[in-house]
Amino acid sequence: MILQAKNQLTLQEFLNLSPGEGDITYELVDGQAIPKMSPKKFHSKLTRALLNLIEQCCEGQGEVCPELAVALTRRGRDWMPIPDILYISNERLPPDWDQEGACSLPPDLVIEIISPGQTFGQMAAKAKDYLDAKVLRVWVVDSKARSITVFYPDAAPQTYMGEELLKDSLFEGLEFTVEQVFQKAKIPLDTE
Repeated sequence: MILQAKNQLTLQEFLNLSPGEGDITYELVDGQAIPKMSPKKFHSKLTRALLNLIEQCCEGQGEVCPELAVALTRRGRDWMPIPDILYISNERLPPDWDQEGACSLPPDLVIEIISPGQTFGQMAAKAKDYLDAKVLRVWVVDSKARSITVFYPDAAPQTYMGEELLKDSLFEGLEFTVEQVFQKAKIPLDTE
């Protein structure tokens, strides 16, 4: 269900909307309030595992937040996605950041986990939109393929699987394998 408006919603109009019924969270995309897919078990477990991993590596260096809206621009229009996880370093974090509001500037890292009904192609397009909006890095996690694809603003994406060591220059000392993430999340090899 899309919250239709006669006119395209501005960011302020979107922020002033009444909350949706139940557990529905909306993102602002192309002037419309679009419902965000509700996370399922594997999605939630992967979110927790990745959140813990980033928090341990970056303790005291920035903010790591699950499901926090971020105010960006996409194709010249207001865009308010809600990434599964975002990280913003203290260097980029504005001193007057409203802790109760949306993130008001592009984060260093956005992590999106592919949910049932979504495709890698859709997430790759969203990753490009994030990078165009000045997000420094986007990780797309695919639980079916047991992979993490890292999207860079200035290089081709790189996909990590199994025991390949994932390192990212944004995070000094961060090293892990994708399989370690899936094991930490207690996701079995056969998730069909």
